[in-house]
Amino acid sequence: MPLRPLNQTSQHKGLIDFMSVKTSIQQLPLGMWLRQGASLDSFCGRENQQLLQSLRQLTEVNDERFLFLWGAEGIGKSHLLQAVCHVATACGDSSVYLSMRQAGQFAPEMLDGLEQMSVVAIDDVDAIAGSQAWETALFNLYNRVRDNGTGSLVLAARAPLADLGLVLPDLRSRLSWGLVYQVQAMTDDEKLQALKQRADSRGFDLPDEVAAYLLRHYQRQTAQLFDLLERLDQHSLAEQRRLTIPFVKQVIESEE
Repeated sequence: MPLRPLNQTSQHKGLIDFMSVKTSIQQLPLGMWLRQGASLDSFCGRENQQLLQSLRQLTEVNDERFLFLWGAEGIGKSHLLQAVCHVATACGDSSVYLSMRQAGQFAPEMLDGLEQMSVVAIDDVDAIAGSQAWETALFNLYNRVRDNGTGSLVLAARAPLADLGLVLPDLRSRLSWGLVYQVQAMTDDEKLQALKQRADSRGFDLPDEVAAYLLRHYQRQTAQLFDLLERLDQHSLAEQRRLTIPFVKQVIESEE
């Protein structure tokens, strides 16, 4: 197998399309990267097919422009939100991805002007539950996106709306207006398929025995498996080594 050059990056600096965007949007935190391998095609699972179809339609002429996703930590919600942003970029549209886990570092005014984007993806909504200022800012953003009549807003949290602990009843009501999906966990076979597709999208071969080994011996949550695969790819590039079970063991032990 030919070895790849060392300059391949694992992330895409595609957080924001700055064309025709206010100065306030340009001040968004640039640490929130879009993962290069985040794609809707690499998210497997028969139980999620309707959800995936709805996400693909976000950038098309579609009556449903608001989606709320919920599910356990590590099940793939962030992957899906970032994948939607990649879809928008591929269509020539603007997008922004933000995780509310970093909301404590910024003011709620960070959401001002985002209604200009074609797709706004807000992750970890549960992290701002109980904050009157942030909930109000999110409520106002929802209304502005709706009033614009063009853009889409997709949000994700760890719990269903009824259990989020939102203190603003109007926000809870707004978020329930659109489509609401529970992200279902992938089966082990689907996780294996997703790992191999992710490796293929990054340009390297993941042998079946290595993929099965990762699933048997390490974190089984989708997000952590993808993170581990990216780290293995980086080590493989740096050392110009193919992925084998002994090499995987060596990398994991060096990180402990």
